[in-house]
Amino acid sequence: MARTPLTQPDFLPMTRAEMDALGWDCLDVLLVTGDAYVDHPSFGAPLLGRWLVAHGYKTGLVAQPRWEGDAADVAAMGRPRLFAGVTAGSLDSMLAHYTAFRKKRSDDAYTPGGKAGARPNRAAIVYANLVRRAFPGLPVALGGIEASLRRVSHFDFWSNALRRSVLYDAKASLVLYGMAETGILALAEGLDRLEDEGGLLADILAGLPGAAFSLKPEELPQRFPQADVLTLPAHEAIVADPKRLIEATLALERHVHQNKQLAVQPSGDRLTVLTPPGAGLSGKTLDALYALPYSRQPHPSYKLPIPAADMIRGSLNIHRGCAGGCSFCTLALHQGRAIRSRSAGSVLREAARLVDAPGFDGSVSDVGGPSANMWGGRCRGDMTSCQRPSCLTPTICKHFSVDQGAFVDLLEAVAEVPGVRHVRVASGWRMDLALADEDALGRMVRRFTGGQAKVAPEHQSDRVLKLMRKPPFAVFERFLKVFERESGRAGKEQYVVPYLMSAFPGCTLEDMRRMAEWFAGKGWRPNQVQCFIPLPGTAAAAMYFAGTDLGGQPLFIADADAERLRQHAVLGGEREKRLAGQSKGQPDRRPDRRAPGAPAPPRRDAPPLRQGKADGRRGRPDTRSGKPDTRRAATGDKRGQGRKPGP
Repeated sequence: MARTPLTQPDFLPMTRAEMDALGWDCLDVLLVTGDAYVDHPSFGAPLLGRWLVAHGYKTGLVAQPRWEGDAADVAAMGRPRLFAGVTAGSLDSMLAHYTAFRKKRSDDAYTPGGKAGARPNRAAIVYANLVRRAFPGLPVALGGIEASLRRVSHFDFWSNALRRSVLYDAKASLVLYGMAETGILALAEGLDRLEDEGGLLADILAGLPGAAFSLKPEELPQRFPQADVLTLPAHEAIVADPKRLIEATLALERHVHQNKQLAVQPSGDRLTVLTPPGAGLSGKTLDALYALPYSRQPHPSYKLPIPAADMIRGSLNIHRGCAGGCSFCTLALHQGRAIRSRSAGSVLREAARLVDAPGFDGSVSDVGGPSANMWGGRCRGDMTSCQRPSCLTPTICKHFSVDQGAFVDLLEAVAEVPGVRHVRVASGWRMDLALADEDALGRMVRRFTGGQAKVAPEHQSDRVLKLMRKPPFAVFERFLKVFERESGRAGKEQYVVPYLMSAFPGCTLEDMRRMAEWFAGKGWRPNQVQCFIPLPGTAAAAMYFAGTDLGGQPLFIADADAERLRQHAVLGGEREKRLAGQSKGQPDRRPDRRAPGAPAPPRRDAPPLRQGKADGRRGRPDTRSGKPDTRRAATGDKRGQGRKPGP
């Protein structure tokens, strides 16, 4: 039975005193996050917290708890009635902590004052252990990008090993992977029923969408007697043959996109079980989620500014999902390739509320999403039988439909909201989609770039681009011509900011030199150059681990420190060039090719790590990190201004 919605508080409670002020004697759900508390829909824990409150569940939030010593911060509001949800935050904690070249970061955009050190390495595991210490026997659900990407066996770049599902290291009850609104609400409702009717947590797990949990092999037919089961390669099989990680990764991609099967992976004497992701929120329910009364402000207890809050204060998130399926990107595995868009009315109503928000200066800093111009995209085919890894490459699928003109109409409508003076698209643009309607692209270039257009050609080599699942480089060249033409028509000097990547699997030093020559020939020195990092769960990580392309053919892998530095220095900044110069004449610190499972020598400069069981190591640890966007891994956080296109 549905519960009565609660009155939404100004902020979710973070202390016992704030609970008392609301008249709450006990929480139903406790959320623990590695981010500071900013009451904005771009932050996952506050969004889920308000969603639960809207459905009648008293929900509190613990942000960035201290983890050394006791669990007092987690225990401060008392034991919740139903469960605790744990997330490392908006960014993978290891990406948050380490740069591309093994250096510990000194900043964290999701922390007051921008200071690093407010969350631990592998925060999802650490926080789950804190909760279990504070509240023995309480169900613990992991969520967020860090846990979602580690829901099955995965290559972990920082320990340079194959690790089992995060379920086992965290000793969590389950992982709610992907966008978790439907899953977390179903969990709350199921545990609510168990409290009244009796039963075990295992009795409700089978009915949860987007859930990963552990069963004994003999329990599977009992819990899922009629299930259509997709069996992934066992953890031990991947340890023995790294190529099988590619098989597992491609199968998991289909599992998410087709959304019809139960997925199972043997791991030791257990099975890691994944229910289908479910439909997710769309239409009126997605609009309702974004209509909740977010203050868009940091919690008043903070005395220092939170950089990430300033970055997104004036932004509007208009859709979820990314049809691209780029092999290095986590979006397809986390949000899915299906585009779920808010209605134009919902976006305009949020824009009107934004005008009234404290500190709004009249500028809407971004109207976008994973790729801004995918708003309204939909598949007209049967996704349950789709075998494509991408809706857009090698060519745009005939079943994928998106109206670029409607997107620009939306931008123009936002610009007409009283109190809005400027609107820009700061999210990345998908160039191949934009070029399908040059009239709409021209309207966007002339009015909504804010002087810069962020696009992601990633590389100049078509061979490397194919491995990335990106369009050919000719698409970027055509985009530059249209952008220059339309900027000229508007009488504006505007710039293209290209995102490029070094050291991707299959990329050689010669490939980087050719790319540098192309840009040099245009008088262009790009600064947004990123060094590849194999993010858990991605197809590119599987290629890196296996040493082959997705078809099993041998592939050059830049896995030695000196080789990565040399590649990056071709387009990198002066510091990277100095580092690369220092590496000349030094032996490559290349991962040793020992038998799978054999320990690799530790590095003194590697982060402290806790190994999972049956780890298949791939040699020497190597640590790289990224900007506040887990799709990609940045190197030196260079913020170049791009270049006006042209000869």
